[in-house]
Amino acid sequence: MLELVGLAPDAGTYPHELSGGQQQRVALARALAPAPDLLLLDEPFSNLDVDLRERISLEVREILKAAGTTAILVTHDQHEAFALADEIGIMKDGTIDQWDTAYNLYHRPRTRFVADFVGQGVFLRGNAEGRDRVVTELGELAGELPEPLPAGAAIDLLLRPDDIVHDDASPWEAEVCAKAFRGADILYTLKLASGTRVLSLVPSHHNHALGERIGIRLEIDHVVAFPAEASCEEPGSRFAARPRRPDPQGPLPALREGDQWRGNSQA
Repeated sequence: MLELVGLAPDAGTYPHELSGGQQQRVALARALAPAPDLLLLDEPFSNLDVDLRERISLEVREILKAAGTTAILVTHDQHEAFALADEIGIMKDGTIDQWDTAYNLYHRPRTRFVADFVGQGVFLRGNAEGRDRVVTELGELAGELPEPLPAGAAIDLLLRPDDIVHDDASPWEAEVCAKAFRGADILYTLKLASGTRVLSLVPSHHNHALGERIGIRLEIDHVVAFPAEASCEEPGSRFAARPRRPDPQGPLPALREGDQWRGNSQA
């Protein structure tokens, strides 16, 4: 068992001499020793720092796969669930809203709650023009909508930070309101002409100042849109795909959805 969890070289080590990650592996070895058919992991990495948590979660996944043990992980950490689980259940009010792979939860959410809950993103108001076209203040998008809507119906389009690309040649501009340096990337908060704020993840060599206006364009592989929420819909409002004129004065497993369950994910 120590060999399985990678602790064979530390067999003679005292508990207080083990690192936090090694102690987690000891706990996992104890849980796996009786060869259970199902293992419950309830926030197992909550006391570890972020970097160690990600590494240990990947190691635990490999150990569980090697042992052939099914596990249910309860967690509030999306990255932890994504790293460990084959399938994930998103809970809302004690009910599973969507049970799916991490990829589908992020790129093909079936409900507005899941779309808003998983990952980062904002909703941009637009209009449906037929089954396969959406018009927003940042232009038109082609892509099949999740449900048929009447022409001109107001929709909320989900925009992920990687859906908005920095492009100096674009006719659409946005104002830099905030920025978070992340090493290889900078996460910008941008204000559109309508006042809507969106997020854009840009390579960090594009270092723009607060208040600067930069060119942007949409680059979306998966169109995710839902009927507009009545509470934030402006009566009679519609968007036309018209860029702003450039400013010449300066630089825009058996579980099913709906089942009651306490877990968040399954490995």
